[in-house]
Amino acid sequence: MSDMELTFITPLPGLAPLTTFKLIGISGADGLYTLQSVEAPSRRLYVLDAGVYVPDYEPRISTGEAAALELTESDDALVLVVATPGGDGTSVNLMAPIIVNRLTGACSQVILEGQDWPLHAQLTGRSA
Repeated sequence: MSDMELTFITPLPGLAPLTTFKLIGISGADGLYTLQSVEAPSRRLYVLDAGVYVPDYEPRISTGEAAALELTESDDALVLVVATPGGDGTSVNLMAPIIVNRLTGACSQVILEGQDWPLHAQLTGRSA
């Protein structure tokens, strides 16, 4: 996937009022991106394409959340998870994925209420 501009319909916690970000692919690492603020380029996060790095991850979003992002087909959604590198490896936040409408660039970080996904899941490897 090539780099794209994303617009959060609600600012990310801790990054308000920033809403416009560039999703920039890391060369040589399919599915690994930096999510860099357009308004404040020094503000960025590392995110992973969940389909590449956690292929068994199947979060369910509400119809209201899908409507807010104007998602009509599940294939139009890109699911990203925030990655946190640490001394004992990298963990990912599966409790609050970033759901992106691939067609429009609209996105939102969604809290998965009533689903048993961890806030800090140790990343164990990449699917082939």
